[in-house]
Amino acid sequence: MRDMRTLRLVMHARTRQPMLLLGEREGDRCVPVFLRGPQATVIAEGQRHEGDPMLPMDVLVPVVTGLGHTLDAVEFTALTDGVFVAVLVFDGDTRIEVLASDALAVAVREGLPIRMAEQILDEVGQPISELFPEGAQAPPEKQIDAFREFLDDVTPDDFRKP
Repeated sequence: MRDMRTLRLVMHARTRQPMLLLGEREGDRCVPVFLRGPQATVIAEGQRHEGDPMLPMDVLVPVVTGLGHTLDAVEFTALTDGVFVAVLVFDGDTRIEVLASDALAVAVREGLPIRMAEQILDEVGQPISELFPEGAQAPPEKQIDAFREFLDDVTPDDFRKP
């Protein structure tokens, strides 16, 4: 598993579908994950802070904690027919499969680690340096312009196995 970070939440130009770009914490690859609208809205809100109004995804951690457990991380374990398999990791070793959009919404709101299987990165990872020639830390406008060029030609079907 590789540790990932969120790079940018964007709207896919052709499909008008929201997409979260995840990049390796230590490495140069990134992976776009298409999202459902409600989860993209939650992700756009960013990490939850004390005093923020509770969103639907925000109730999970208090319930889990109240039951005496911890939510430790989100993992992307496989890519099957172009669909990510994501799990929530509880108590260090209990994994429950959920939709990738839901997993990311919870991870972003709670500031949880996001991990991705090396196999997924090998299969669909794109070099950040090619998508963002000025680097992932370049001004957002330049990053978005470069990423739009990439997005013009990518569709969810590009991540389906032949």
